[in-house]
Amino acid sequence: MFKALARLWRYLVAWVTGKVEQLEDPEVLLDQARREMQETLARNRERAIQAITQKNMLQAEVEKLERTVRDLERKAELALQQGKRDLALQIVREKKAQEGALETMRASLQQAIDTVESIKLAIRRQEEEVRVKTAQALAMKARWKQAQIQNAINKALEGISVENIESSWATAEQRIQRAEAEAAARQEMAAQSLQGRIAALQDAQIDYEAEAELQKIEQRLGLRPATADAVATSTPTTVDDSEALRELEELERKLQAAQGDTSAQGGA
Repeated sequence: MFKALARLWRYLVAWVTGKVEQLEDPEVLLDQARREMQETLARNRERAIQAITQKNMLQAEVEKLERTVRDLERKAELALQQGKRDLALQIVREKKAQEGALETMRASLQQAIDTVESIKLAIRRQEEEVRVKTAQALAMKARWKQAQIQNAINKALEGISVENIESSWATAEQRIQRAEAEAAARQEMAAQSLQGRIAALQDAQIDYEAEAELQKIEQRLGLRPATADAVATSTPTTVDDSEALRELEELERKLQAAQGDTSAQGGA
């Protein structure tokens, strides 16, 4: 009854102060139950100590009464030895009365011993129960903590949108692929431009050499006059050299421009 009233009082106080949820927390409940068990065990131990004390006192009274009976018996024997039969009879009567009281006290003592032994056994069982419940409380607290951690993780995972992550991931990957493709295209265009101009320069050189060889053949066959040869040979040479120089200058400008674009892109 007292425990129920105390628990009701704590609940009312928690309700007034707005701490009902804290009062219903499993850790709080387990700690409260453990304290109540320990308090009950302490009270029972105190009762057991009182019962053992009463048993010991009764044991002392029994031993004292046994000494009294033995002393009365010796006195009765001494009175008979002295020829004082009436005195011996009175002593024996007193001894009988003390023996009756002794039997009653012995019965009470045996009952007290049995009660104390049962109390000791109950105390040992209660102590074992307290140990078991304490271990169970620790295990339940661990389960409660694990459940709280798991719930917190699940709540955190609920707030994560996998679709948004996948979309951002795919967008980033597409941008990277596009930048890589554009860089490869620019590199390919620069290489083709350079190779085309080199090829054009080589073709012009080949045409010039072929024309000169053809003129030599015509001259050897007498199909071209020597003077005309000289003019025809010198003029194309001059024209071809100037065109080659212009082509080379234009190629250098292109290369410089391409290098400038590459540096600008690298800086960006």
